[in-house]
Amino acid sequence: MKLADLVREAGVVGAGGGGFPTHVKLSAHADTVIVNGAECEPLLHKDAVLMERAADQVVAGLQLAMEAVGARTGVVGVKAKKHDAIDAIEAASKSTSIRVHLLGDYYPAGDEYDLVYSVTGRLIPPGGIPIQVGVVVMNVETAANVAAAAEGRPVTQKVLTVAGAVREPATLSLPLGAPIRAAIEAAGGLATGDPVLCIGGLMMGSVTDDLETPIVKTTTGIVVLPRDHPVIQRKLQPGERQAQIGKSACDQCRFCTELCPRYLLGYAIEPHQVMRSLGFTAAGEDYWNLYAALCCSCGLCTLYACPEQLFPKEACDASKAALRQRNLKWTGPTEVRAHPLRDGRRVPIRLLTQRLGVADYDRPAPYRDAEIGLDRVVLPLKQGAGAPCQPLVKAGDLVGSGQPLGAIPDKALGAAIHAPFAGRVAALADRVVLERIS
Repeated sequence: MKLADLVREAGVVGAGGGGFPTHVKLSAHADTVIVNGAECEPLLHKDAVLMERAADQVVAGLQLAMEAVGARTGVVGVKAKKHDAIDAIEAASKSTSIRVHLLGDYYPAGDEYDLVYSVTGRLIPPGGIPIQVGVVVMNVETAANVAAAAEGRPVTQKVLTVAGAVREPATLSLPLGAPIRAAIEAAGGLATGDPVLCIGGLMMGSVTDDLETPIVKTTTGIVVLPRDHPVIQRKLQPGERQAQIGKSACDQCRFCTELCPRYLLGYAIEPHQVMRSLGFTAAGEDYWNLYAALCCSCGLCTLYACPEQLFPKEACDASKAALRQRNLKWTGPTEVRAHPLRDGRRVPIRLLTQRLGVADYDRPAPYRDAEIGLDRVVLPLKQGAGAPCQPLVKAGDLVGSGQPLGAIPDKALGAAIHAPFAGRVAALADRVVLERIS
């Protein structure tokens, strides 16, 4: 069986962001495969820890991916400050053609447009994907999961960092479907009385105060902050209020654009022009919204660049949604040339951490074996890009550990899900509730 088929059956998706099904990438042809170990979200450490602990598996997954797509070049992109991770990967890849590419400690070094350019010097076409320049990019954990899939082991666990206002920040491996509450308890418990959770990180993550939210395949980390923290207060502003503030206060200073990492790569993304559309009613809105089409939603404009603490990233998000509703595609320039001042305008993680007001939470998060004794998990049928799974079970069914619970619909993009332990299906709707049998 081809590797792409094994990976498809194992339910492997991008473990570092949007959850794009990995079997699709492995069905392409490319000359280069890059493992993205940049991990630039402040306070998160899970990729570095995984490289330190499972470098052999990461390298094995990269080698398998290279063979599958016909690539001769394999690269692991790692920040130069991650000495232990670099040593582990270099030792594991000693007798291979794989090399380590050292990255600076800036945000967002892990954006795939930025990473592909840093490693290969190639610029992805506007609105395009890495395969268009002969490159496949996958996350560190995804590479490890590819190696596991080749051995017949599906994705049933998730590696993530728990950081922020917890007593003992840690990197953990937990069953998919475990509640966030269990992860926080494994990190020593809360260190604040009114917690709000940034799931996926402070910059690009979603915000919730629901401790029962299940861990899914794309959960890279959980950052806990007090509700009155300035970052949380900003993120909790309703979208309508964010737009009203921007409409009344934006003075078109251009800082959001001049520090935008995609703009500095030469793409026609200009958040300050998108902010103008907040004042429009009918005429011209679509035109100005096009300046958001190439936004990667890194959040740098909102949480670092804007001197007035406005919300250009959120304006870009709303504009991209409006473009999708109108089925409008990118029609701007197709030639891209990196900005001559790009290197001098990168944002160091140290400065970003200070600007976010989380320097006091910037602590190591070493790996910890979690003995959490879960009796119940909740597994959403959709845990990545594409369509939700079609259930393969019904309420009351007994299932074994690793058994498929949902399959990809015919001719659809998606990823299967599997049982992290043996148990009984207690409920089924848009998610599978699985209870362990005592």
